[in-house]
Amino acid sequence: MIKFSRSRFYENHINELMKYTSGDISVLHITSKASKAVRSLSGVDKIIIDPELNISLEELSTLDKLYDLVIVTDIFEVSTDIYHFISSIKKVLNYEGKILLTSINPKWNSIFNIVELFNLKQKSYINSYIHPKKISNIFNSLGFENIQSYDRQIFPFKLLGFGVLVNILLELIFSYFNVGIKTYFLYQSVDRGSRVYTKSIIVPAKNEEGNLQPLIDRIPILKGSYEIIIACGPSNDKTYEKALEIKKTKPNIKIEVFEQTKNGKANAVWEAIEKSSGEVIAILDSDISVDPEELFYFFEVIESGNADFVNGTRLMYPMEDSAMRTLNKLGNRSFQFIISKLIGVNLSDTLCGTKVFKKSNLESLRKWQEKMKIVDPFCDFDLIFSTAYSGLKILEYPVHYRSRTYGTTNISRFRDGWKLILYLLNSLLIFKTSY
Repeated sequence: MIKFSRSRFYENHINELMKYTSGDISVLHITSKASKAVRSLSGVDKIIIDPELNISLEELSTLDKLYDLVIVTDIFEVSTDIYHFISSIKKVLNYEGKILLTSINPKWNSIFNIVELFNLKQKSYINSYIHPKKISNIFNSLGFENIQSYDRQIFPFKLLGFGVLVNILLELIFSYFNVGIKTYFLYQSVDRGSRVYTKSIIVPAKNEEGNLQPLIDRIPILKGSYEIIIACGPSNDKTYEKALEIKKTKPNIKIEVFEQTKNGKANAVWEAIEKSSGEVIAILDSDISVDPEELFYFFEVIESGNADFVNGTRLMYPMEDSAMRTLNKLGNRSFQFIISKLIGVNLSDTLCGTKVFKKSNLESLRKWQEKMKIVDPFCDFDLIFSTAYSGLKILEYPVHYRSRTYGTTNISRFRDGWKLILYLLNSLLIFKTSY
């Protein structure tokens, strides 16, 4: 007999919630007294509500701290004053605070009513299943924007131990039909302020001796304090020596130079991040294909509170001749289309080397890398995918893409291209299932 497994259902649900609790953030979990399994979410403050008594807002009004994230599970449907409920939550949010709302997919309403009628499922204390569009309208009216909306779990049964595989396959097949039992809505307050962060600019450099001096000279004067970290790969020219020379000639700028322990851009970036001290990190390729002056505006988007991650895009403005080979351009177009569909963020260029992001995102990055079986050779996918997976906001900034004036590319189109394809397949499993 196929038996409905509450333990499996709630285990998957808890894992989904934990995606958003990474890092040093303050979290409040508002949940139902009836959902005992969900209350096992650890490391967060909790408000437990009795669904039979409807939602009480008194406890919210007595809180003496602000939260980066408020998770609302299994009680939203019993509220008779949704607008007031969300408004009360907003008062305990930090200025960039988020609300993660989990609900039951309204497509399952009739099915659950029948199952409960025959006592095959515990009765739910639900006044109404609310349509996602109606939810978004209420949040929008209170100054929130939707960051993510998706569903999970189609077949939460044990089925002699094969239920997990069956559920994953169904989630993959029907991922774009919104038929999962549990829905997730992530909203962020748009009432944000501006602030100045400390900054770290990471420059991966391999065989770039002739580019380093003009690149560093052109990095603009930035608001607040900043540092430049030059990660030197094993080179055929004098890249490392040139970096040390630049450091000596610019005593007024904090510059750190080191030789990476392994080969590859990704390794250079990860090792440089470990040495960084800034609250916001920029990655700037040393081939000067992107104007260093543009960093000022990348940082401005972050500091205005409009994004957690800014991705450069080379595919909006006309390129200089020979800046990008035709095959590379076709590959980039293909990747951006697939990735946009996969992560639910409309991006036009996923492989641009210029990226700026908050260092607080790194805990989400580490969690993502633990789940991945394929290594990203460039770090671009790891950074974008981990940011989207944890519900952080990504925006693009258009850049002019220039031709190289010194050296040649260190990228192998075919060898590295296959790695990225395998990476996408692994990411599909993580993004679209309860895996």
